[in-house]
Amino acid sequence: MAVVSWKEICLLIGLVVGCYWNSLLCGFVFDDVSAILDNKDLRPTTPLKNLFLNDFWGTPMSEERSHKSYRPLTVLTFRLNYLFSALSSSSYHLFNVVLHAVVCVLFLHFCRLLLDRSTSLIAALLFAVHPIHTEAVTGVVGRAELLSSIFLLAAFLEYTKSKGADHSIVWTPIISTVFLVAVATLCKEQGITVIGICCIYEVFVAQGFTLPMLIDTLLQVLSGQDGFPYAVLQTLLKLIVLIISTLLLVIVRVQVIQSQLPVFTRFDNPAAVSSTPTRQLTFNYLLPVNAWLLLNPSELCCDWTMGTIPLVESLMDPRNLATVTFYAMLSLLAYHSLWYGHSSAKIVMMALSLIVLPFIPASNLFFPVGFVVAERVLYVPSMGFCVLVAHGFKLLSQRGGLKKTSWLLMGVLLTTHAVKTFNRNWDWESEYTLFTSALKVNRNNAKLWNNVGHALENQNSYERALRYFLQATRVQPDDIGAHMNVGRTYKNLNRSREAEEAYLIAKSLMPQIIPGKKYATRVAPNHLNVYINLANLIRANDSRLEEADQLYRQAISMRPDFKQAYISRGELLLKMNKPSEAKDAYLRALELDHTNADLWYNLAIVNIEMKDPSEALRNFNRALDLNPRHRLALFNSALLMQESGEAKFRPEANRRFLTYVKEEPDDANGYFNLGMLAMDANVNEEAERWMREAIRLQPGFRSALFNLALLYSQSQRELDALPVLEELLRYHPEHVKGLILKGDILMNHRKDTPGAKACFERILNMDPSNVQAKHNLCVVYFEERELQRAEHCLVETLAMAPQEEYIRRHLAIVRNKMADMSTAGQTIAPTEGGSESAKHQEQQQQDKQEEEEGQGVASGAGEGARKEKNLRKSSPKESVNSQGHGQSKKLDAGQTDKRTKSKSTKEIKDIEKKRAAALKRLEEIERILSSD
Repeated sequence: MAVVSWKEICLLIGLVVGCYWNSLLCGFVFDDVSAILDNKDLRPTTPLKNLFLNDFWGTPMSEERSHKSYRPLTVLTFRLNYLFSALSSSSYHLFNVVLHAVVCVLFLHFCRLLLDRSTSLIAALLFAVHPIHTEAVTGVVGRAELLSSIFLLAAFLEYTKSKGADHSIVWTPIISTVFLVAVATLCKEQGITVIGICCIYEVFVAQGFTLPMLIDTLLQVLSGQDGFPYAVLQTLLKLIVLIISTLLLVIVRVQVIQSQLPVFTRFDNPAAVSSTPTRQLTFNYLLPVNAWLLLNPSELCCDWTMGTIPLVESLMDPRNLATVTFYAMLSLLAYHSLWYGHSSAKIVMMALSLIVLPFIPASNLFFPVGFVVAERVLYVPSMGFCVLVAHGFKLLSQRGGLKKTSWLLMGVLLTTHAVKTFNRNWDWESEYTLFTSALKVNRNNAKLWNNVGHALENQNSYERALRYFLQATRVQPDDIGAHMNVGRTYKNLNRSREAEEAYLIAKSLMPQIIPGKKYATRVAPNHLNVYINLANLIRANDSRLEEADQLYRQAISMRPDFKQAYISRGELLLKMNKPSEAKDAYLRALELDHTNADLWYNLAIVNIEMKDPSEALRNFNRALDLNPRHRLALFNSALLMQESGEAKFRPEANRRFLTYVKEEPDDANGYFNLGMLAMDANVNEEAERWMREAIRLQPGFRSALFNLALLYSQSQRELDALPVLEELLRYHPEHVKGLILKGDILMNHRKDTPGAKACFERILNMDPSNVQAKHNLCVVYFEERELQRAEHCLVETLAMAPQEEYIRRHLAIVRNKMADMSTAGQTIAPTEGGSESAKHQEQQQQDKQEEEEGQGVASGAGEGARKEKNLRKSSPKESVNSQGHGQSKKLDAGQTDKRTKSKSTKEIKDIEKKRAAALKRLEEIERILSSD
């Protein structure tokens, strides 16, 4: 094997970097979303064994909806990317560019076996810049092609060392080849085809046979004229080893897919479900289509399914001429390579083997695949194409008059291909740019219209998305998915009637059930979601819950392993107050997928509805065992622990909330609940910090604002609470508890009875039956020395809540006060009317002459806050507990004024006795109120 110099390697790497550096600016598009963003197998929390149990997209191989694409080593590289850079798309694209450079270098080594130094370099340069590779290199999922190609080439290069200097068999390279073939196959299925390439190399290149020589040898052996030559026996032995290893790999592969082919629909590959001869004519026509893409990659498209290439339904279709021409050219090349033994024939033979054999699994000729044309599957066949072009260039340049012209044409070809590749990369920048570029090439593919709609939908541009979805239904009226997209978009636009109509159209297009025929084999599993979507839409109407349930049950009857139907039905049954049936639905789903953390989470929600918090916590923990970063399970299990009120759960609840805020750093609810936990533990500084962070993230966060004010009030920082309450009431002017707390602080600490009075009156304007506000307003009247009005107010309050003993006691206190004042000869202010200035002067006179003697009616600040059960949502809401928090306001129970001096000594002593007795009674009331 000729040596590859460092200069050549650097040239190839530089060219690859120059063509593909802009791919690092592209995001995850098209199939990348399913393979990367939605694939749980990439997450470190998923056991590594799952990579060998699931398909390329993270779906268990045992499920019918699996694509049966078994590529665990490729997924392992995705997982390594995730480990180092999570979902940073640039690192994934960088890895692909590096792999493409490695393939180019290995391909140069391959070419050196067949071509001279300059011709092999031309082939490698052409391969490095060919625009057909953009899907394989710039599309992250194309890594399967890149990895498989690396091990395919490595296996072939290793096999070329299996012939010793004395023409003996060297077994170590053969064993290495078999191992590398297995690795290539675990990267992508087509890797196994390198065995065929090795066989062709062994027979026609290493041993130098031609087809006539093989026929002659076989005839001589059959006629008994001669036995097998030793070289032939060696070749047969090596081929037997390769073939047996291939069969073993095929058997393992069949076992992995459980002898089931994936389910595809006519939308994925229309010809696959067509009758004879349409199926055969169309599949054979696809061969020249692929060849033309290699020859002229000017119009590239990311999706060739559905109506992109119309079916060839007749022998009279002119496109059959392209098929005939393709087979004629292929036959001529095959004849040339098989009948002649010179070096040119061997080059053509190896080029054809690289073109034909790796393409066979994707050709649709032997079994249907899930696409019509896919540019990325041409990655390996393009190697053979580049060898043919380079070889033709060499033959052309050897003609004296065409040497300069041939070099000029090659320079132009390399330059135009490099520019095309660079520009094509920009199409992969986003889903919108990718699919709009595809529509420029093909406007008859409903899937492209749908995908542009999806891209706009992700940008919340629903009106524009709807136009593309509707166009998809016009291009392909029987496309179930397009009508589902229309329905979903109408729903997002709050146009429920139109949404339901679209879903009903999609449902009418579903194949009818045929007795004895398995339904799942005739429809894509995701199309059954039309029943889920329609049921989810109509269940918003409480009068149609039974109708929605019927749809879920219909979906389950069509596909008993339809997990999502059980999940959605479980949610509906909870809404219908049927938790036992909901539990059964989730348990059935868990039988189908016991490793699904979401199902354990939903089951925990059912346990909460069934008043079984301990079982709920166990199921939350099962969800977290499967996915330690399950956000809802983290949040709601911590909330459940907090709700329990048990101090032993607080550290774990705190840890889970901390993990939650790491996962959701912008969700104010996590910080709020951390603050509530800190309040429970009386760690006030920490509680204040968490509440402040929640308010920063969500200005106007009602619960956080109120509880922060409550925290200040409980910490004797009532004046700090006032600005927080002002902010709360600015966002939520009807917040009753906030108004009560503000009124309490204004009255007890600011001595602002008018402000407090305004707060309580505001509450009563909103809710005249609010006992607490009514009672506190009575206290305000007491503060303002309007005893008759206070008495009248308390009588009304007692009528509203006759069971409240504290109101009765406070009414007695006011009446005793009025009696004491009457005994002392003081004037009791009338209930209504009177001069405000006179009241003010009297109050000033009393303030000068009276002293505070005891504790009287308490002005409760209202109720404190506790965490509300909110286990089915990630947004906890505020509620209150039964414990009061505020400091009681001291009111005078018995007071004197200047007229007391004119009383007799006995009268004064009687008054003092009454005053002492009142003080004792009020102290007892205060103890009771404080305990409440």
